Amino acid sequence: MQTQIVGFGLALIGFLGTILICGLPMWQVTAFIGANIVTAQVYWEGLWMNCVLQSTGQLQCKAYDSVLALQQYQQASRGLVCSSIGIGVIAIGLSTVGLRCSNFFDYDRRKKSNIGMAGGAVFILAGITCIIPVCWYAYIIITRFYSTVATDSMKGELGASIYVGWVSGVLQVIGGGILLLVKNLYILQIMIMFDLSFFV
Repeated sequence: MQTQIVGFGLALIGFLGTILICGLPMWQVTAFIGANIVTAQVYWEGLWMNCVLQSTGQLQCKAYDSVLALQQYQQASRGLVCSSIGIGVIAIGLSTVGLRCSNFFDYDRRKKSNIGMAGGAVFILAGITCIIPVCWYAYIIITRFYSTVATDSMKGELGASIYVGWVSGVLQVIGGGILLLVKNLYILQIMIMFDLSFFV
């Protein structure tokens, strides 16, 4: 039971991280123009808005005016991150029902175990759905940074949301994998006990 709770906890932390990166505008950070370091203003780009952080500590944010005006990778990243959150909600529901410490389906252990296994698989899907847009966004940022065609205003660095997104996706995959592993270990334990009882 402890291993199952650890897996669920890791996946839940990853799910919360996915919600965090969806809202925070720190996917791309721009604080330079050419060879000159600009410390007066730091530009943040997110999925839903752009922000400017002044050296005085004042933060001004503006939501994107039109969804259609966004680049394709931004639109796709929005959709995939929101999908990851939706899939994560389903995974939490299934895993909560399938946890051995919960009271759901106590009369049918096999069904309870299968639901927990499905929750682990859905958590893995949510993690992959989170990792894909983060990797795509990071690829665009890195490609622009080294591009000779892109202007200095288009270039930027990887923001904190990229790193949090990678960690969140991996945690959901690991947590879902643990939930699947617990189910398989439980089946293996039953098979071993059945074989031993057969020989006795």
